[in-house]
Amino acid sequence: MGVQYLSWNYDQMGIVATLHLAEETENTTAWQRFLPTGPVAFLPLDSKRSSLVWSTTHAHAKELVKLPEEQFVDALNDAMWKQYPRRSTVDACTMWVGGMLRRAGLPDGAERQLPPSVRAIVPASRAAFPFAFGHSTKYIAPGVVLVGDAAHRVHPLAGQGVNLGFGDVKDLTDLLADALYTGLDISHHSWLQSYESVRQRHNVPTQMAIDALYRLYSLDVAPLVLVRSLGLQLTNAFHPIKKLIMSHATT
Repeated sequence: MGVQYLSWNYDQMGIVATLHLAEETENTTAWQRFLPTGPVAFLPLDSKRSSLVWSTTHAHAKELVKLPEEQFVDALNDAMWKQYPRRSTVDACTMWVGGMLRRAGLPDGAERQLPPSVRAIVPASRAAFPFAFGHSTKYIAPGVVLVGDAAHRVHPLAGQGVNLGFGDVKDLTDLLADALYTGLDISHHSWLQSYESVRQRHNVPTQMAIDALYRLYSLDVAPLVLVRSLGLQLTNAFHPIKKLIMSHATT
């Protein structure tokens, strides 16, 4: 298409696999834990299986993909369950805020579910790929439309890559349906320009927010650890804020 594409690489790789859980559960919750090397996430597929996205350093990723499957499962369970040293100042602040939330009748985040354990991985489902940010300055050209990863890439820590693509498809099909209804050429520039405008207004802020989250969670400085801990605690406590974030993430 000859359009400008803005991109930069993250110093991380992702390990993906399909997981067999140790016990059958409702499995309706997505789990994500932030480790010193990057987040590890379980995304539910059904009552027995989840999808894995494990973000880590290039060197660690190369080690993980070479491990025998049983050792990989052990390393994964250890990553999800291992207890790391905690900062007493951060814990004291979050406990104080939790007490204030309880007195106000709001969720304080004290009650926590436990993540599932992994029994095995689906054979040949394990793979690794590098993470990058990317965005095309134009989504359209004569007779051509970019959707999904062809138009944009994000870090998977917020699980928004596929949602952005689904949003592209929905808005494009809605606009094309309107064009067909009015009898106009579906490749007419005005219709395609509407798609580009609508999606870029949604995608660009979302991408930048995800990039900011990545950078926030990449730093292990006490004030930033406190800010992100309190941010998650307060977001969980105030339903309207959580609902607004979820609504934006699914459109």
